[in-house]
Amino acid sequence: MTLNKYEVIYILKPDVTENVNLSLVNQYKALIKRNGGQNILVQHRGRRHLIYNILHYYDGIYVQVNYDGNGSLVKKIEKSMNLNENILRYLTVKKTLLIEV
Repeated sequence: MTLNKYEVIYILKPDVTENVNLSLVNQYKALIKRNGGQNILVQHRGRRHLIYNILHYYDGIYVQVNYDGNGSLVKKIEKSMNLNENILRYLTVKKTLLIEV
């Protein structure tokens, strides 16, 4: 089975502490590893102003996670993020490789 490359960016509420942020990152890294994901790279993008308010929040903490996995893993991660009350929004993108001929 081949693994696809995925990138997920999620936005946390601005009042989330650093400890909660790190525990969420560790939770998602463990979830990815348990379900066969590989090459996990986490990048903290920091606190940024939102273009429009989400649930009366004007700022959010952005976190980007890149990993190799399959479609069922994406569904599990998105379900977990959907149920998490600290996450305002998330977006998963499948990365494609461009081959020049």
